[in-house]
Amino acid sequence: MSEKSENLHDVDEWAARIRDASSGSDDQAVRRVVRDIYRAAQDELDEKRARAEYERDE
Repeated sequence: MSEKSENLHDVDEWAARIRDASSGSDDQAVRRVVRDIYRAAQDELDEKRARAEYERDE
């Protein structure tokens, strides 16, 4: 699976979680989704930075 199609799958998963969290009145569920999205984005940036640093060192 290409990285682009994998990211599209991730978007569908996030969208489903947001729909589920927003359909209820559970503020904690919404906060968990936002926190998870932020963490996933930060992890992806960290991975890209590490890969770029490794390629510079090569």
